[in-house]
Amino acid sequence: MTTTEPSGTLSLGQGTALYVGAVLATGVIALPALAAEVAGPASLLAWLGLAIVSAPLAATFAALGARYPDSGGVATYARLAFGDKAAAVVGWCFYLSVPVGGPAAALWAGGYVEAGIGGGEKTVLITMLLLILAVPATNAFGIQVTGRVQIALAALLAVFLVLAVALSLPHADMANLQPFAPHGWRAIGPAAALLVWSFVGWEAVTHLTAEFRRPDRDVPRATAIAVVVVGVLYLSVAFATITVLGPGAADTDAPLGDLLAIGLGGNSRILAACAALLLSFGAMNAYYAGASKLGAALARDGSLPKWLTQGSAAGEIPRRSLALLGGMSTATALVVVAAGITPSSLVLLTTGLFVTVYAVGVAAAVKLLPKGSKGRLAALVAQGAVVVLLLMAGPYLLWALIVTVAALLYRWQLQRRP
Repeated sequence: MTTTEPSGTLSLGQGTALYVGAVLATGVIALPALAAEVAGPASLLAWLGLAIVSAPLAATFAALGARYPDSGGVATYARLAFGDKAAAVVGWCFYLSVPVGGPAAALWAGGYVEAGIGGGEKTVLITMLLLILAVPATNAFGIQVTGRVQIALAALLAVFLVLAVALSLPHADMANLQPFAPHGWRAIGPAAALLVWSFVGWEAVTHLTAEFRRPDRDVPRATAIAVVVVGVLYLSVAFATITVLGPGAADTDAPLGDLLAIGLGGNSRILAACAALLLSFGAMNAYYAGASKLGAALARDGSLPKWLTQGSAAGEIPRRSLALLGGMSTATALVVVAAGITPSSLVLLTTGLFVTVYAVGVAAAVKLLPKGSKGRLAALVAQGAVVVLLLMAGPYLLWALIVTVAALLYRWQLQRRP
């Protein structure tokens, strides 16, 4: 049984590319180095653990997306399982994660561009603003254009990352794995908290499941392919960063650029800058596509102002929701510049929102999916993973709590109106 009758146009290839783009996010640009700084070579265990944890999470959301294809995504599953208030909370957490996470991704890309061409802080800021403006503009042409763009981006990214790893690994030194845990084994937890950013995204494309031609068949297939591709690429890049760059991995701002420079010789930072732009654009493209459909669906269901409803049906373009996301992202970017906020801080704030979405989404899956099904089994396993993620998110769940209160207050005010 489904909430809507799908009439979408996304192919299996386009859907897979959207998943890969959403999950193979900008974390691969900087997080291997940041995790190495926190936990040293032991950060590889954090990468491996999260790659394993992501499989049941991905399977859970794939099962929900195949059974209930709707632009509301996780918010729809929460509404079906727990009612309108839960849907509003989940929807707001996901929707508001994009204007926070988008500028973080764009800032990382800006850092790579500045490293490649120079220009200082001005280059970083211009890159950030251009990405924030370009991504909603691309989505404004519709999901077919978004899907085609994403296929090209996913292919280019996969080739680039394989190239960076393959060319640099001959220079690997296994001695760089020692000492394995220079900051103690407990440092793996904080490293994993940073890396959660790299493995979120399985819920992002649930808002686009109604856009698939055959959601019941293609959503699980696209997810399975993406799990393997993303896991292999992440672990490969993290391993190369540790073994090739050694202790210097903790100090670099552009690990992929350094890997290419070692593999190709000379300065390959311009090529790395191009890759960073592609990664950032691909991740932001998938998230803005999903969040814009979610915003329209939330408005349709009474959790956001009604004027955002346009674009909630399959095949429609949610231009009003896109415009709102673009405006909020621009405002966040300006605050980031004025206050000097780091991308890492934005990542951790976003992590608190994503973990909340996961917690409610997995609980909804346990309630909604048929007993004995593979999807429900995956959801039961994923519940344990979510508990670990909640513990790692720690104080950053405060932001999710603030968003939760705001969503409930909005619903309460709406119900009081005559």
